[in-house]
Amino acid sequence: MNFDFAALLVLLTFLSGGIWLVDTLLFARKRSATGQQKAGQADTGSPAGAPLVVEYARSFFPIFLLVLVLRSFIAEPFRIPSASMMPTLLIGDFILVNKYDYGLRLPVINLKLIPNKTPQRGDIVVFRYPEDPKIPFIKRVVGLPGDHIAYYDKTVHINGQPVEQVELETYTGAGTRKIMDGVSRRMEQLGSVRHDILVDPSAYSREFDGVVPPGQYFVLGDNRDNSRDSRYWGYVPDANLIGRAFLIWMNWDIKNAGIEWGRIGTMLN
Repeated sequence: MNFDFAALLVLLTFLSGGIWLVDTLLFARKRSATGQQKAGQADTGSPAGAPLVVEYARSFFPIFLLVLVLRSFIAEPFRIPSASMMPTLLIGDFILVNKYDYGLRLPVINLKLIPNKTPQRGDIVVFRYPEDPKIPFIKRVVGLPGDHIAYYDKTVHINGQPVEQVELETYTGAGTRKIMDGVSRRMEQLGSVRHDILVDPSAYSREFDGVVPPGQYFVLGDNRDNSRDSRYWGYVPDANLIGRAFLIWMNWDIKNAGIEWGRIGTMLN
């Protein structure tokens, strides 16, 4: 079961704001006048004597509203739970996702209010998994609308041209990264974006051949032989986009039981 924090935040914001508004319009002045009459004082407009639920609503509404605005329209945090984006993103990385690059959307219903840019080849995107939109996924954009994408021989082909790969080293890592020890670390050039990928020459590689439909995107994990991506379940519709990952703000490697300080503040490309 996936917990919908956005829906809960919207509910809390409207509930606390509604309680405060109703009390202000219907009860606060009457309560104030009654209290002043009993004390024999002049009317000061004070909301003294408000019920506890109103005091809580007045206190928490600005906090809920601020978090809702920041999380819905500015940046949203996510934690990386899998190895599918190694070596770029590791299990235990906490990232920030830019929510306005691909247009401002209403929370929960995801209706686009203000269009902005569209994903570019090489962007790391967070999106709602097409087969279960409650689950957020993170992958790299490889194919844009209209592109002919093929994947075979461990290589991406875009419109008939193979994407350049350069062999770098045999990958080794500590903690949760050890699961990929011994595979090939390569540099891949996707348009203007240069990034590293992991390829296991001995592993089965899911092949693919197709043309990206209008308004959709073909995405891959950087850990090419350990990623369920567009090769398996198809394309990502624009309506499923959440935002562009741009920063690692924390890392916690459970197996190493500690923080990897060097990853904090890493900008993503």
